[in-house]
Formats: sequence, structure tokens, C-alpha cells
Amino acid sequence: MNIQPVILTGKIIRLEPLSEAHVPDLAQIGIDENIWRFMLYGDMCTEEDLHGWVVDILGRQRRGTDLPFTVFHLESGKAIGCTRYIDIHPEHRNLEIGGTWYGVPYQRTGVNTEAKYLLLRHAFETLGCIRVQLKTDLRNLRSQRAIERIGAIKEGILRDHMILPDGAIRSSIYYSILVSEWPEVKTRLEEMMKG
Repeated sequence: MNIQPVILTGKIIRLEPLSEAHVPDLAQIGIDENIWRFMLYGDMCTEEDLHGWVVDILGRQRRGTDLPFTVFHLESGKAIGCTRYIDIHPEHRNLEIGGTWYGVPYQRTGVNTEAKYLLLRHAFETLGCIRVQLKTDLRNLRSQRAIERIGAIKEGILRDHMILPDGAIRSSIYYSILVSEWPEVKTRLEEMMKG
């Protein structure tokens, strides 16, 4: 697995390597407590908060654990959120898709479906992954439904394994897609994107 920054383009979005230059646009859409409620980073209340988050994520990229993307809406040309590969294990040919957030106007649209399609296709067909995992807060039922909708298999729950910035103790539900399951998941996502 040769994990390098890459641009992935679909019909409604483009995933570009995250950059500090994206912070002003991301702040316009991303300073909203509804976005960060179940995230591990705390609330983003100011552009400075979001800048700190971007600097942290880029540090993770330098350490080789993450590959972050800014999500651009093609029609508007605007940055509308972020997503990334995390918990990258080249020696085991697996990684996780996570840290995903979108501005509220772009939630429950085709954006997330296409982003997951682009990331999964790149992971399995270019990087040679044998497993991709996804996880979400056990309380985040909307995220669970979205992950299940794409065809990921529920594996289990890590109970009380994280303390969030607000002091809440988080349990996480884990899902995965294996390379043997990718053809079926790919077909499902392509059908979803047609509608």
C-alpha cells in the first residue's frame, strides 16, 4: 500500500488533499455544533478552532496514520467538509474511513454516498486494501444507518473506550468491508448514485 495524497473526482464532489489554505472556506460551513456533536475533537466554535483541527490532522498525515481530504462541491466550487483515511496499516493492507463531516446543507444528500464510493474504490482498487473499517459513536444512529446502507458489515461494539472533550464516555460501533465484498458494495453504491 503506497498511501500518497491524491485527488479523487466524482460527479458531484472532488476530494482534494486537506490544506491550511482550505480553513477559511471550511470555517464558513463547519462552525456548527450539530456537525461536531459525536466527533472526537470537541466543538469548533471559531475559525481558529477549525485551524487548530486542520493543523492536528495534517500532523497525523506527516506521521503516516491519516490521509485527509477536503470535500469540494463541484457545482458551487466550495469546500463543504472533510473526510479521511485513518488508522492506516500498510503492513496489514487495511485502513479506516473516518473523521467525516459535512456542512448541514450537504448532509442527507448524495455527497456522502459519492465520497464513500470514491474512497472505497481507491482503497480496494488502487491501494490494494483487503479490509476497510468504519466506526461511529454508538449514540449516532444516523451515522449507523448511513454505514449500513452502503453495505458495511457490523462487527461489534467497543464499550466505553473513549472520553470525549466534553467528558462524555463514548462507546463505538465498528463496521467493515472486505475486498471479497467490494464488488457487491460497489454495485450497490453505483445504483444508489444513479437515483
